[in-house]
Amino acid sequence: MQSELTQYVLLTGSDLGNRALNLSRASELISEHVGRVVESSSVIESEPWGFESDTKFLNQALLIESELNAETVLQKILKIEADLGRVRQETNWASRIIDIDILCADQLIHHSETLKVPHEHLHEREFALRPLCELVPEWKHPLVLKSYVEILSELVNQTSVPQV
Repeated sequence: MQSELTQYVLLTGSDLGNRALNLSRASELISEHVGRVVESSSVIESEPWGFESDTKFLNQALLIESELNAETVLQKILKIEADLGRVRQETNWASRIIDIDILCADQLIHHSETLKVPHEHLHEREFALRPLCELVPEWKHPLVLKSYVEILSELVNQTSVPQV
């Protein structure tokens, strides 16, 4: 009997070192240790979120299928980050060689001391929503009850500079 597969969207990001290679290596390790990478989004470049930096991030979303539960996925991606050289800072927001976040998982709602799915800041982050929407435009946020495409559209409309 086969275990049930869950689809997760993970976001990889890097603003230190060879950013493209860091994303590629993270994708390989996710495929080896977390689940099958079904599809990858385009790679986008974005400004840091939550802190100032001279470097920009490269970000890519990965749609994966895994038999693992969300907490186990988190433990595996934390190990991958460490294996790739990430050193965790006291603050959550700082430059990093690699960052891997669980953005969402099917219609899963998971809240624990260590993990919130969907990601608690997803609705505020264009750099996460754009690649997510590229992969799963039909998915809905299970708490907000809007599609991620709608959430992205509203975010872009809030943050865009009005024409004069």
